[in-house]
Amino acid sequence: QVQLVESGGGLVQAGGSLRLSCAASGSDSSILVMGWYRQAPGEQRGLVAIITIDGVTNYSDSVKGRFTISRDNGKNTMYMQMNSLTPEDTGVYYCEAHDGRKAYWGRGTLVTVSS
Repeated sequence: QVQLVESGGGLVQAGGSLRLSCAASGSDSSILVMGWYRQAPGEQRGLVAIITIDGVTNYSDSVKGRFTISRDNGKNTMYMQMNSLTPEDTGVYYCEAHDGRKAYWGRGTLVTVSS
């Protein structure tokens, strides 16, 4: 089965930047869609950004213009560059991958943005 490992989270000041990575391994079929989800304190997990195998992207309204999602299909790795971070971006960021049959989840990486 597919295994996903996130990295790149940490503590930053408002206005700073982080770059998250999600490395996928063990896939027997093409990973059609990958995405980042955030679970903020006291809230449900919600979609931040997604990217298809051919590079089509979508973003939540709150991160448009600040975050950029990308993927390297040869490395089976997804990235998200996060700029102009605000305290509202704080939360655990989870990587998701979908091969058309199943969805796979990583264990998450914590992003904390201080004011």
